[in-house]
Amino acid sequence: MLDWFKKMMPKEEKFFDLFEAHAVKAQEAARSLRAIVQGGPDMVQHCRALSRQEEEADQISYEVMQAIRRSFITPFDRSDIKALSSALDDAIDQMNKTGKTVMLYDVTHFEPNMLAMADKAIAMADLIAEGLPMMRKVGQHSAKLHALTGQLTAIEGEADDLNDSGLSALFKGPARQDALAFVIGSEIYDHLEKVCDRFEDVAHVMGDIVIEHV
Repeated sequence: MLDWFKKMMPKEEKFFDLFEAHAVKAQEAARSLRAIVQGGPDMVQHCRALSRQEEEADQISYEVMQAIRRSFITPFDRSDIKALSSALDDAIDQMNKTGKTVMLYDVTHFEPNMLAMADKAIAMADLIAEGLPMMRKVGQHSAKLHALTGQLTAIEGEADDLNDSGLSALFKGPARQDALAFVIGSEIYDHLEKVCDRFEDVAHVMGDIVIEHV
């Protein structure tokens, strides 16, 4: 009787609205990150914008957790909802950590591969923002979602390659004259790589949900 009643109850659409708002915030943060590694006189303002976007994303994540507690019926398993929200939040947190590192070390010059990796972060954020609305009808869009998560994984692999070649160039270039430049540069590369890793985590959660509901 209870199972029948659950099936008759409308599913909570608020979760999808929150997921999509979170994805938009990730897009904004990725573009702020790209503006930071572009350098220039407005870099500090972009770091502040990224910090604000991270705080706004935290609020969305909080609202997701509250909605889980309040909702009798959820569109996905509660653990999947938590995992998706956490993965999105982790990606934005990692972008903000990158900005904080830039500010901490007063970095003003960025290597070409850093810019390229920030471009990969934008591409991944945009794909996630494209895919999350499809989760409203996951069965109908399963093939598209499967292809999209594959694209995200491929982009993350490209970011790894950029990280490796960037570190090699850094070691052979500035580090020959200034060891500190390599330490700071490698830390920024590490943060950028983790940004793309966290976006891939989002793709994995999305992929798991697709498998469970098809």
